[in-house]
Amino acid sequence: MLANAKKEKKYSDIKIETINTNTNINNNNTMKKMNYFEENGKLQLKGTQLCNAKGEPIQLKGPSTLGLVWYPEYINKEAFRTVKDWGANLIRLAMYTMEEDGYLSGGDQEYTKGLIEKGVKYATELGMYVIIDWHILSDGNPQTHITEAKAFFEEITDKYKGYDNVLYEICNEPNGEDVTWPVVKAYAEEIIPIIRKNCPDSIVLVGTPVWSQRADEAADLPLVDCGPIMYSVHYYAATHKQPLRDIVTYALGKGAPIFLDEYSICDASGDGEINEDEAYAWEKLADDNMLSYAQWNLSNRAESSAMVKSECTKVSDWGDDDLTFTGKWMKRRLSGK
Repeated sequence: MLANAKKEKKYSDIKIETINTNTNINNNNTMKKMNYFEENGKLQLKGTQLCNAKGEPIQLKGPSTLGLVWYPEYINKEAFRTVKDWGANLIRLAMYTMEEDGYLSGGDQEYTKGLIEKGVKYATELGMYVIIDWHILSDGNPQTHITEAKAFFEEITDKYKGYDNVLYEICNEPNGEDVTWPVVKAYAEEIIPIIRKNCPDSIVLVGTPVWSQRADEAADLPLVDCGPIMYSVHYYAATHKQPLRDIVTYALGKGAPIFLDEYSICDASGDGEINEDEAYAWEKLADDNMLSYAQWNLSNRAESSAMVKSECTKVSDWGDDDLTFTGKWMKRRLSGK
């Protein structure tokens, strides 16, 4: 394991840059009091830009959970309030489908849905936006469990059809040799109409091939007549560098809305070395283009991407001494300090 290969820096050693974000969400004192949803309302798309109900650009930002059933203790209101105090206005609820204890691989489905219910409830009470993430990974091809996905999204969108702060992510990271964009697109064209029956205007996030790195292919053959959709791009800064940033720029130029709904500053394993220079290059791209993002992951797992130190048992109100380098990175980025 490479998690401890690089000596952790002090928080004061992290480079600080001015972050160009929407002024409505840039003042940390305001952030602590603001009900983001009341301020911004139902989301919409204008071209490639995610906007609030008034048509003003908005940048959603916050942490992603790890597997809900692996670290359920972090699905609590005070944890969400803590990251909101840092400046988060978003929580991503990652529901693994096929991993150990996943939703479709022997896990307790009702327990998983109960955690989603708690996550949506707490985010809503705090005035935050929330992504419900159908987190395929080892299953690779989203078509493999399309029947189960249809049933899930029919049930979950009926339950949350009155929640305009909820976004739906329909396939986390499509992957595999035969999992091309046309395969993913065909899946999306079956799932999205089910969502639209209950949530005609909700934002839907669509993964792209090669672990959500081929937004260029989606931009060249886009989904049409599906309502407001955005394409997922996932990056891990020590692995994914300028070539993937070029893909993002290309896709935006072709009119494809992009959401960076999973990223970290380490390598693609979720562990290993941290690359600050590449992380800052990604941060600049995101902020220059007002791209929304979710950082992986809110847990104390012993790996580089975890935000809380493995020896810390606190599940909210973390101080700097409780946070990993990655956790301090997120806190700095969210607060704009």
